[in-house]
Amino acid sequence: MKRLAGKVAAITGAGSGIGRALALGLAERGMRLALSDISLTRVAETAALCEKAGAEAKAYELNVADRQAVLSHADEVVADFGAINLVVNNAGVALQATVEQMRWEDLDWVMNIDFWGVVHGSKAFLPHLIASGDGHLVNVSSVFGFVGVPTQSAYNAAKFAVRGFTESLRQEMLIGKRPVKVSCVHPGGIRTNIARDARGTESGDAEKFAQIARTSPEGAARAIIRGVERNRPRILIGADAYVFDAIPRLLGPYYQRPLAILARLGLRV
Repeated sequence: MKRLAGKVAAITGAGSGIGRALALGLAERGMRLALSDISLTRVAETAALCEKAGAEAKAYELNVADRQAVLSHADEVVADFGAINLVVNNAGVALQATVEQMRWEDLDWVMNIDFWGVVHGSKAFLPHLIASGDGHLVNVSSVFGFVGVPTQSAYNAAKFAVRGFTESLRQEMLIGKRPVKVSCVHPGGIRTNIARDARGTESGDAEKFAQIARTSPEGAARAIIRGVERNRPRILIGADAYVFDAIPRLLGPYYQRPLAILARLGLRV
């Protein structure tokens, strides 16, 4: 999909962060935008900013954990715009807790949004992407889809699952010669609200995250757009993403011991 102007993009989690920056970046490239978020107020603000930039944009309230709602949303977007070419399953949340401390309801919350939300969006939009004749599906994983990290077991589980699901789907599209490209995104530290809104974080954790997060949402959006235009199967965002990608390649499973030692010394990722 080297030509974006005039085509239709659907983005989940578009009320803030990477989702909002991506919507604005695609608006500048002339795409028509179906923007969703669990907060209608926030996503309406994003849509208004995109319209101010000259793009056609519509805001939708959507809980990606609700399978039927996502299926209905996909049909509604196609009814409103006539087609769909690009889908970015971006909505996500975070949880900080050990396996022993973690509540079942918090585990369900992360998995239902971070993993099932991606599956719902992929399944719901895939027939429409195929029908477009020129589709691209982008699923957002994380650098925590490369390595396991203490207190991030739920988030790790979801993001590893997104990576495996997406890489499998890409191969299926190649085997079936479907007109749909598939990319998996692995952001490093991005200056968004995900740490502030995470469950289980201690006082000051969000501020510490903000200090070490080197990549802006706008920078992340530019990397994703480049990855779509170049049909990259894996899109790494930030220098730290390349480090996390390299760790298991170089150390294999032995990376776990030094990370555990660092965590014991008080250095949390």
